[in-house]
Amino acid sequence: MIRPSASYIAMKKLRILASLTTHDNDYQREQAASLESGARKLGVDLQIVYANNDAINQSQQLLKVIQGPADARPDAIMLEPVGTGLPQVAKAAVAVGIGWVVMNRDVDYLTELRRSAKMPVFGLSSDHNEVGRIQGRQFGILTEPGQCVLYIEGPTVSDASRYRTSGMNTTKPPEIEVKTLKGSWTETSAYNAVSSWLKLSTSRNLPVGVVGCQNDAMAIGARRAFQELTKDADRERWLRLPFTGCDGLPGTGQTYVRRGSLTATVVIPALGGHALEMLVKAVQTGSLPPERTLTVPSSYPSLEELKSNSKKSMAVKA
Repeated sequence: MIRPSASYIAMKKLRILASLTTHDNDYQREQAASLESGARKLGVDLQIVYANNDAINQSQQLLKVIQGPADARPDAIMLEPVGTGLPQVAKAAVAVGIGWVVMNRDVDYLTELRRSAKMPVFGLSSDHNEVGRIQGRQFGILTEPGQCVLYIEGPTVSDASRYRTSGMNTTKPPEIEVKTLKGSWTETSAYNAVSSWLKLSTSRNLPVGVVGCQNDAMAIGARRAFQELTKDADRERWLRLPFTGCDGLPGTGQTYVRRGSLTATVVIPALGGHALEMLVKAVQTGSLPPERTLTVPSSYPSLEELKSNSKKSMAVKA
C-alpha cells in the first residue's frame, strides 16, 4: 500500500513530469499527445521534457528536478528511458518522495523501490516480444522462396529493439535470412543506414524480398533512400518491394499502409495516457497497480487480410 489517498488529491493538484526520448519520432509525439489528453481529463499539472535521444542528458534533466527545491518537485516522474532504466536516478527520486513510472522498458529495480515508496512505482510497456512475433509472421507472408529480409533495427541499448528482434526470429520462417542495419528510431537514421548500405557492392546482389523496420518512421526513411539514391530500373525494383514498420498510429503508420507507402505495420497503442490514469488512480485509492503491465499489439492489416492481399499481388505478377 502507498500512503497518499483521495484526501491527497483533494488537497493539491498532482504535478507530473514526463520525460520522453525525442520529439523527432511519430510514436513519441503520440505519447506526448496521449499524456496531454490524459492530463486534461484528470486535472493533472503535466510538464513534458525531451531527452533528444541522449541518455546522459535525460539523467541530468531528471536529477536537476529531483535535487531542486522541495516545493518545486513533481509528485511523480513518468519516463521512457533512452538507454538504461536510470536506476540511480530512480532511487534518488523515490528517496525524496517522488513517484516513478517507467514506460516501454523492462527494469529490474521496481520491486525494491516499491517497498519504501511513498508514491506509486510501476512499469507499463508494449509487449515488444509480441510486436516482433507479429512482424516475423508478416515476413513469412510477404517473402517468396529464396528471398531475404532487409531489417532495420532500433538502437542496441533499447529493450524494445532487442525484444522485437528476438520475437521476430521466433516466428519468421527459418529459411528466411535477415540482413540487419542499425537505426535510431528516426526517419533520417534509416535513410542514412540504407544510403551507406547501397554503397556496398554486395547490396546489389542480395535477394531482398521485404524491407522490414522496427518502426514506421524508419520504414519511410528507408523507402525515401531507395527512391532518391537509386536509378531507373533499380529504383523501380526496390520500390515494388513490401515495406513494413511498427507503431501503426492512426495518423501515420496506418495512413501509410492505406496510401500504399507501407504494406503492413504493427499497431502499438500509445500508452502515456493509460499510464497516467493508472498513476492517478493509485494515488486516489492508496493501492499500487501491478509492478509491470503489458499492452497488446496487433497487425495492420490483419494477418489474414495481408495473406489475401499478398496472394492477389503474386497472381498479378504471374
